[in-house]
Amino acid sequence: MRVFKTKAFSRFANHDEISDEELCLAVLRAETGLIDADLGGGVIKQRLAREGQGKSGGFRSIILFRRGLRAFFVYGFAKNVQDNIKQDELKAFRKLADEMFALDDKALAAAMKNRTVTEIRCHG
Repeated sequence: MRVFKTKAFSRFANHDEISDEELCLAVLRAETGLIDADLGGGVIKQRLAREGQGKSGGFRSIILFRRGLRAFFVYGFAKNVQDNIKQDELKAFRKLADEMFALDDKALAAAMKNRTVTEIRCHG
């Protein structure tokens, strides 16, 4: 399973001190069937713990997810700032999922080279 984060998500994670380890745990939970919300079309929502607190008061992440294949963290928000994503945003995420999962290894390598996406090294 390869795990990635977009440039925009990286800025969010860095700002809110969300570690790559926490992102790997969110993907691991999804891999084992523990998905907080399946939004359809390869889009899921997973909770991320806030440092020193639990997941319930923490952050939400939108992940483009294909079990056993790839996961792309594309959007994140604090629960106290935004309750949920809008229908038009969900539609855009589903379209993006189609595009991202259609990337072959060469196109993915190019996206990493130009830093559109960064691969996260998850262990286990």
